[in-house]
Amino acid sequence: MYTILDIETTGGKYNEEGITEIAIYKYNGHEIVDQFISLINPERDIQPFVVNLTGINNSMLRNAPKFYEIAKRIIEITEETILVAHNAKFDYRILRTEFKRLGYDFSRKTLCTVELAKDLIPDQNSYSLGKLTRSLGIPVGERHRASGDALATVKLFKMLLAKDVNKKIVQESIRLEPKYQMEPRLLDILDELPSITGVYYMHKADGEIIYIGKSKNIRTRVNQHFTSDNPKSKRIQLQVAAVTYEETGSELVALLKESEEIKRNKPIYNRALRRTIFTHGLYSFTDSQGYLNLKVAKINGKVKPITTFSNLQSAKSFMSKITDEYNLCQKLTGMYSTRSNCFNYTIKQCFGACIEKEDPTDYNSRTSQLIHKHRFENQNMVIIDRGRSVDERSAILIENGVFRGLGFYNLNYQINNIEVLQSIITPMQNNRDTQHIIQSYLRRNKKLKVLEFNANSNNS
Repeated sequence: MYTILDIETTGGKYNEEGITEIAIYKYNGHEIVDQFISLINPERDIQPFVVNLTGINNSMLRNAPKFYEIAKRIIEITEETILVAHNAKFDYRILRTEFKRLGYDFSRKTLCTVELAKDLIPDQNSYSLGKLTRSLGIPVGERHRASGDALATVKLFKMLLAKDVNKKIVQESIRLEPKYQMEPRLLDILDELPSITGVYYMHKADGEIIYIGKSKNIRTRVNQHFTSDNPKSKRIQLQVAAVTYEETGSELVALLKESEEIKRNKPIYNRALRRTIFTHGLYSFTDSQGYLNLKVAKINGKVKPITTFSNLQSAKSFMSKITDEYNLCQKLTGMYSTRSNCFNYTIKQCFGACIEKEDPTDYNSRTSQLIHKHRFENQNMVIIDRGRSVDERSAILIENGVFRGLGFYNLNYQINNIEVLQSIITPMQNNRDTQHIIQSYLRRNKKLKVLEFNANSNNS
């Protein structure tokens, strides 16, 4: 559990500042579960430049509570949480100083979103809250007011959690939070899980990830783990102390994150999934009559396939669909073995390539369209899919045929150039598995929005 806060002060000499406003949002990694916002009478004058910056003046604070009057609420809302702030060193020092004046030793673990952003979103022009949120498309309410800045920090922290593919932030929080060190009963864990699409992480008591999975319904899937009597599930049930999750909205994002994070974290019970997840590929060759043929074969690692399939049955199903869709010849797609015409020719769905009646140029044009559509090579595109809320979308970036990563953006924020897109994207590994996942998903979801762009231009 995290408490994300922002403090406005009077300004002045080091360790002599007073708090004028505080906003604290208790955040469980997915949503705000509690909050505390208050003006505070600092019992000293506010520096003129601070009044100009925040709009908070001395008269506004005359009847506001003094710090000692709200100190108990701050202790309660932050208890057993990690304090998160943009430039946490400053906010934590101010809080500790105020509590020290009351004779109380206030101590909490802290996380700084400036430091996290420098690590997870490198090469930004500025890491000030205003400029960073603007470059990432994060809406900010009242700037330089505690509530507006704290809410912006919540949204920034949510993005940073998504970018932390090694799960260092979450694993560290589980080690620190007593509530996660956990009740032995699996039902207690299950009660905290939602029925949403995303990736889930099973942890031991020390935070170590022992299993990563994805599901369109996380609660139902974890329940299956907890009720199964197969040997692996039994071992997981004995060791699991907590289950954390990351909502993705999009099944494609969940599939890609699951694949990436299994390879990065190497959980002990994911060994089977570390292997390649496809067996067959689609290949092309030109026959002696000049016709472009397609064939399905086992992946051999020597020749790069046009696209890949999880198994032979999946490949056959795809070939049947595209043969009809593109009016291809069953003989030249390997679907119908014959020395004469294919069956589709007799029902006038094939134009006669099987008996050299159709001109090879015409036939090859349709086959080439199919190959281009399903091959990543040299393609530049953004796949737009569902986000984690109604006003959000996910974006998967393919650049020059290479999967670059994924991210989320608000619908009110227009992605109008590749540089903006790259700033919200979490970089991820491009490999044969990710290409297979994306190609398979695109085949299944034909209504998915795909934006093509010119690699030499900033306009998408």
